[in-house]
Amino acid sequence: MEFDLTKPHCYWFNEISKIPHPSRHEKQISDFIVGFAKERGLYWKQDHVWNVIVEKPATPGYENAEPIILQAHIDMVPAKTEGSAHNFETDPLTLYVDEEGWLHAKDTTLGDDDGHGVAYMLAILDDDELPHPYLQCYFTTMEEVGLLGSMELKAEDIKADRMISLDGGGETTTAISAAGGCNVFIRKEITWEENTLPGYQINVTGLIGGHSGGIDKEKGNAIVIASRVLEEAGRKGIDIRLASIQGGEKDNAIPRLTEVQFVSSADAEDICAAVKESEKNIRTELEFSDPDVKITVKPITAPVKVMDEKTSNAVIDYAYLMPNGFLHKSMVIENLTVTSLNLGVVTTNDKEVFYDILIRSAMDHATDDVKDRLHVLAELLDMRFELAGRYAGWNYEPVSPMRDLMKSVVEKRGNEYKEFAVHGGCECGVFKALNPKLDILTFGPIGSGAHTPEEKLDLASFDRSYEMLKEMVSTYVEKKQG
Repeated sequence: MEFDLTKPHCYWFNEISKIPHPSRHEKQISDFIVGFAKERGLYWKQDHVWNVIVEKPATPGYENAEPIILQAHIDMVPAKTEGSAHNFETDPLTLYVDEEGWLHAKDTTLGDDDGHGVAYMLAILDDDELPHPYLQCYFTTMEEVGLLGSMELKAEDIKADRMISLDGGGETTTAISAAGGCNVFIRKEITWEENTLPGYQINVTGLIGGHSGGIDKEKGNAIVIASRVLEEAGRKGIDIRLASIQGGEKDNAIPRLTEVQFVSSADAEDICAAVKESEKNIRTELEFSDPDVKITVKPITAPVKVMDEKTSNAVIDYAYLMPNGFLHKSMVIENLTVTSLNLGVVTTNDKEVFYDILIRSAMDHATDDVKDRLHVLAELLDMRFELAGRYAGWNYEPVSPMRDLMKSVVEKRGNEYKEFAVHGGCECGVFKALNPKLDILTFGPIGSGAHTPEEKLDLASFDRSYEMLKEMVSTYVEKKQG
């Protein structure tokens, strides 16, 4: 399969691959799109975070057709192979096609996520032969670092009730739901005291972890487990005074490792016995999800200072009492997590203990409920609550003319149409919050290896999907009255 630059979608993919566009560095490609619109006399709007909206009037005969939004994000994940000298802020991508017809970038991510969507929109905007309704094309920024660009969009700019998000893949599959969510930061200011007691260290290891979008697999959380072990030791009469607790790497990753340093006046054998009993019970509970979990305790050099009793108890109690993990499942879509919470990171410094928590739900009111529970618990334990990075969910709607349209286009070609739901965030939720009437589908070609140097795009699917997209865009839908 050749990467044929005479095909408009291939041409534009090649053009944008020449322009560096990692997340947070999208100005150059944003300006390129503005220049594209100016050259063609199209309306455009560029905002302060470099989102661009380009609009094209309906073709003759489509003036009374329902307008449609096409949407894709213009940033890409910058990942490269070990030893690569590629600079994502200055260097173009080097594209090549393998023997099986897949497009790659040499030693780097390809940017198919979401370059195929950007290329499709540029090709359609540049096509004066394709019949279509009024088109709004949204080119958004910073999607890969938290949907930050789309969250700056304005509801008054949206001029359609139909949308195709081109940040999708699979050719014959479309998403029907996605989670919204928010980050919650919990901070406990530390009051330190001089220490005269022996020191110990507990380590939780051997957990599988993984992306919190798969939190329904009931994987163990190393931070929660460590807090439980400390809580259970306390209930056996062992006094615990924390010196530090550290665990986790990212808010959206289930933590695999946690280290706790503490002091106690209890006998070392009693401490070891309490930890061993907790480990036995936890291993039984996680026998099928995390069979290699291990909880160890050992003496260490006594720390010079420790948290006072109130601080120490609050830090342990918060992680022990807070809701965590899989919370609610869909009663409509099989195996879909609707609401979850992931305690992703805990750190200790000289001033405070800090918890970074990610809440996800397809229903915004469910996000609010979980967030409020965390807030109440923080107030009870005299901890500081902060809300950050809120984004809307996209809840499943059983009736969707847009999905019906895609189904007909897919089946016309002799293929099976499929739907799926994800427990992760996407820009569809942001757009749905701006216009609750939006009927959304996601669409795109077959690709794999997103966010890695192994990312690749099936060129045959890239061609087929473009023809399918054109058919969906040009299908006449009568404008609703009123």
